[in-house]
Amino acid sequence: MAKRISTQVIYNRLHKGRVAASTLAVVALFSLSPANAATLKVAVAANFKPTLEQLATQFQQQTGDQVAISSASSGVLYQQIVNGAPFDLFLSADSERPERLEKEGRIVPNSRFTYARGQLALWNTATPVGTDPKQWQGKLAIANPRTAPYGAAAQYWLEQNGAWNIAGLTLVTGANIAQTYQFVQTGNAPMGLVAYPNVKMAHPQGQVWLLPADAYPAIEQQAVILASSSQPKAAKAFADFLRSDAARSLIESHGYLAQ
Repeated sequence: MAKRISTQVIYNRLHKGRVAASTLAVVALFSLSPANAATLKVAVAANFKPTLEQLATQFQQQTGDQVAISSASSGVLYQQIVNGAPFDLFLSADSERPERLEKEGRIVPNSRFTYARGQLALWNTATPVGTDPKQWQGKLAIANPRTAPYGAAAQYWLEQNGAWNIAGLTLVTGANIAQTYQFVQTGNAPMGLVAYPNVKMAHPQGQVWLLPADAYPAIEQQAVILASSSQPKAAKAFADFLRSDAARSLIESHGYLAQ
């Protein structure tokens, strides 16, 4: 005779099944929750911060990982890294400092790559000027050539055109290219040699003249994954994302040259 199962036993079994299913659902939910997502610490050159903020938003939407951004001149960020700052990635505005970090054994092997090539532009809010800097008068803002690659490019261009240390032109030096932009924006200097992507995206009032790309050393902006990273897998995922077609398209749309 077939064994009969009471209604209570059937209920208990069904109840246990529901509990088990609910437990699995909760586990799955927590495995996808932001609490388990990585938080990447990215050091970025000042010129690229606005673009990186948009890229970070896209990356977060795709992966759930957070991106904490620290911005300064490339030289300042390099010194912070050497002194033990806990960054996962470094996006420099040049190739020199990433190369130094590589030689010093401070990066993940073979992680150095070029993510953008910068362009230099004159932004003038006063009377329009020509393309000969020897004819310029007044204050001209540039980034610090010793720590900011855009400042070094500006110095080179001015020297090649005979306008470095000339009478009538007073240089106002920003700590980084973002501060240089602010000097012109706030009227502390009527004109400045700034990162072209910054003026391209802001559409500021005044004259914007894009300097010829071959008139100064290439501003090759490189990124590295730091060997001290606490999130190496997420850092590699972000580095791969920066080289994706979608990221490259956004970078180019902001005024950087293709690689």
